[in-house]
Amino acid sequence: MAKGKGTARLHRIIKAPVERVYKAFVDKSALEYWSPPYGFTGSITNMDVREGGGYNMSFTNFSTGTSHAFTVKYVELKPNERIRETDTFDHGPTNDVMTVTAEFKKVACGTELTIVQDGIPAEIPVEFCYAGWQESLAQLAYLVEPEIPDHPAE
Repeated sequence: MAKGKGTARLHRIIKAPVERVYKAFVDKSALEYWSPPYGFTGSITNMDVREGGGYNMSFTNFSTGTSHAFTVKYVELKPNERIRETDTFDHGPTNDVMTVTAEFKKVACGTELTIVQDGIPAEIPVEFCYAGWQESLAQLAYLVEPEIPDHPAE
């Protein structure tokens, strides 16, 4: 790891099948819903879910309207097991490349999710990354944990 770079390590048990949790990481609408932290909206363009593919995403501060955008490139996609990607800010004080690895493991009560975000630029306090990830993972759980039937019972 380069000098001045930070790392965030997260772990969470999500009470949903691993297939559903993985899907939330590669589905455009799902990512736009759960990945922006509280107070932000998300928008994705040019999504190409394959190794070597990726997407462009922007987070917009709902209060101020200010946005920041980044580009994601998929380095590794192992369905229901692992996603490794690189993230680069499109504009701003840094053009550093961060690596995010998400690992999914089936456990008795759902999915064990482990995330490592590495190469966080010195300009971004690591505790901000932890706070944002915690909010995003709470929203992920709200999305994937409910078992909602398509049609109410008659």
